[in-house]
Amino acid sequence: MAEITLTSQNFDSEVLNSDIPVLVDFWASWCGPCRMIAPAVAEIAQENEGKIKVGKVNVDEEPELADRFSVNSIPTLISFKNGELYKTTVGVQSKNSLLALFE
Repeated sequence: MAEITLTSQNFDSEVLNSDIPVLVDFWASWCGPCRMIAPAVAEIAQENEGKIKVGKVNVDEEPELADRFSVNSIPTLISFKNGELYKTTVGVQSKNSLLALFE
């Protein structure tokens, strides 16, 4: 499954009401570290279809979502389980480190 573009309109339905865990990537197009981590995030989306949903929030287009989750630096990646914020990490991480957000 491809990554889902998350907005304030679909965030609750796609993330908080999801029946599978969700990885949310807060990013921006001008952010070098965001571009560095993007391939790992895309691989997680492809390799874990049906097990982990992956969504992306462009902080320039959705500043209210960034504020809602106190995102001050990007990339910030947050895992959600059962509609609850589970774990957060900031900065470039390996794919395994990102998958560890669900352990």
